[in-house]
Amino acid sequence: MKLVAGTLLAGAVDAAFATPQIPATATIPLWPEGVPDAKPGLGPEHVDDGRVSNVSEPTLTVYGPAVDRPNGTAVIICPGGGYVRLSTAREGEQYAAWLGTLGITSFVLKYRMQEFGHPAPLRDVLRAVRLVRSQAARYHIRPDRIGVMGSSAGGHLAASAGTLYDHPLGRTGADLDRISARPDFLVLMYPVITMDGPAVHAGSRKALLGANPSAADVRLMSVEQQVTAATPPTLLIHTQEDQTVPVENSILFYQALTRAKVPAEMYLFEHGSHGMGMRAGLGTASAWPKRAEEWLKARGLLDPAR
Repeated sequence: MKLVAGTLLAGAVDAAFATPQIPATATIPLWPEGVPDAKPGLGPEHVDDGRVSNVSEPTLTVYGPAVDRPNGTAVIICPGGGYVRLSTAREGEQYAAWLGTLGITSFVLKYRMQEFGHPAPLRDVLRAVRLVRSQAARYHIRPDRIGVMGSSAGGHLAASAGTLYDHPLGRTGADLDRISARPDFLVLMYPVITMDGPAVHAGSRKALLGANPSAADVRLMSVEQQVTAATPPTLLIHTQEDQTVPVENSILFYQALTRAKVPAEMYLFEHGSHGMGMRAGLGTASAWPKRAEEWLKARGLLDPAR
């Protein structure tokens, strides 16, 4: 089902590797009034083997919870891909199916990337939070239980939402700007965090900020430097074997959260390459979905909505 703009605005398991496929229920345009700074000459999106690139029309794809256990919690999922492409199947749809078994409603975000650069991805994720919160009643979710989950560069985008939710760059003058864009919690999978220093993922930095970024942009988008006491509670998951995005990225963010006294939990596993998704055979790292479920439960995010 495709929701048009008028309809949209009218309504305000241990077996982690065999989760049932919960079908998408709707695809929602993120900017029904028109994409800010649109670039109509980019041509069509490219879809190849579960990956999407050349995005110019951002959307949210909705996945409902398992029918017998909806709990009112929502997660906006930001797939990774270095701000060049989106690993939508592995780090979007798969996570949505798993979260559905926990009773969570998921929204997989298709966001703009290198073709637009900063601040387009930030605007997209903050618009997503505002849009989902504005439509809480429609999707039977609680407006105070909306999290953002991201992997790799998608983890950077999720962390940006958790630290820059009130930044002027995230506003476009639309009516929805009046709604809070602050996520209520973050789940960061092997995230890109810093844009500077030995732990930087140079590909993500170039795709987001360009070949010669300003010192101000590097500092702003090194999100470990943007953590405050108001940053939402965060779960971090990373591995020593990650040869693409060094584990120091998660450590930097965790240290910043700790200094700011933000509730945080971090699992650093020995085995598991970058982009591990939910694969079996990675030692204790393969059990990360159970650890994440425990964290969500401990924070009351799996309790039935009241």
